[in-house]
Amino acid sequence: MKILVTGANGYLGQGIVKTVLDNGHEVVAADFSVDHVDDRATKIAGNMFEIKNPYEYFGKPDVLLHLAWRDGFVHYSNAHIDDLPNHFAFIKQMAEGGVKQIAAMGSMHEIGFFEGSINENTPCHPTTPYGIGKNALRDLTQMICKQKNIVFQWMRGYYIVGNSKYGSSIFSKITAAAEEGKTEFPFTLGQNQYDFIDYPDFCAQVAAVVGQQKEQGIINICSGRPEKLADRVERFIKENGYNIKLQYGAFPDRPYDSKDIWGDDSNIQKILKTI
Repeated sequence: MKILVTGANGYLGQGIVKTVLDNGHEVVAADFSVDHVDDRATKIAGNMFEIKNPYEYFGKPDVLLHLAWRDGFVHYSNAHIDDLPNHFAFIKQMAEGGVKQIAAMGSMHEIGFFEGSINENTPCHPTTPYGIGKNALRDLTQMICKQKNIVFQWMRGYYIVGNSKYGSSIFSKITAAAEEGKTEFPFTLGQNQYDFIDYPDFCAQVAAVVGQQKEQGIINICSGRPEKLADRVERFIKENGYNIKLQYGAFPDRPYDSKDIWGDDSNIQKILKTI
């Protein structure tokens, strides 16, 4: 299949593009810049929101894998709401052009404050502009796909563990601090439990979803189990051999973060078993 990947140069996009290519698909990689994208992909740099008839422009792909999103780690950024009409217009144009499958990246922050396991039927009550923006785009994308009889897949992401210093997660920040020679890192108490998934596994799950059409709707990209933040971060430091210690209690927990939250991995496991 020919798969258009937006946001291909980002932290998630880089690994996902590589994995999709490894799975034998053709990739058209789109982003403002494409300098970190796998050379096997067809790379197109520019502002996708300014393109008229993007379906034709990007070579009539079979699948739209929409990863593009600004300020994903800045949950109160105005960009989440300001950019929403652009995302909607782009997806709508792709649907009207003739794309047959749309898979987009969501977030567990669509749910809002919740304790327990999240599945596709868990009610959404987002509490930040990031969660509100993602939740709205999911509803709009699902509406478009239903109107045009297009395969709809909404991949709900959780907490990704990777040692790239270019991301904005706690793990990327610790990596950057360690490479700068710092020996201490300010931290919360770390008692909240989340669903952590290693970066390669995350990319493999996303690639598996877009490579099939049987499983549709909301699909959690997750490990399916909770783990204390402190335990996972300490393990991450040990796994990478960093000489850095956490300063527990230096920061308070974010008030909108759930105490115990993880994804139900039933749907993604169905897909992985067919590979």
